[in-house]
Amino acid sequence: MPAYSKSDIERRMHGAVESLKHDLQGLRTGRASTTMLDPVNVEVYGAHMPLNQVATVSAPEPRMLSVQVWDKSNVGPVDKAIRSAGLGLNPIVDGQTLRLPIPDLTEERRKELAKLASQYAEKARIAVRNVRRDGNDALKQDEKKHEISEDERKRLETEVQKLTDATIAEIDAATAAKEKEILGK
Repeated sequence: MPAYSKSDIERRMHGAVESLKHDLQGLRTGRASTTMLDPVNVEVYGAHMPLNQVATVSAPEPRMLSVQVWDKSNVGPVDKAIRSAGLGLNPIVDGQTLRLPIPDLTEERRKELAKLASQYAEKARIAVRNVRRDGNDALKQDEKKHEISEDERKRLETEVQKLTDATIAEIDAATAAKEKEILGK
């Protein structure tokens, strides 16, 4: 059975783009959104967990987020995780509730968010390149097993490269749109 699967390569590359788009949605442009806290992972019970598995996040006001922590002992770790997430948010602890006022976007903060968007994009590009490498390795294995010819391997490697180029172009377009939105240009 061949190790190479075009549909698997496409699925994994598409997954990298979808993950990037999800991460970019969390970068705010002025209004509170519960997706802003999606990248936050909290260390509780000896494991790293997404914030939404230890608390309820809501946006009661346009410029305020509310995080209702379920277990009182997790308030400190949740507060620490939000502060260290690099989102520029400073929680106000009120019992088991953390209130996160959304500060106005300054020029400096906009540049930080644009830089964060670029970092997300680079992670997505790396993921796509890793998928390309895995696909090419699978093609080489298939050639070694004599399941495909050398010409067929080269043709399929070219296909994988075209798919990679198209996916990276999609990543670049999504990132450019988000940076334009963040910087207000």
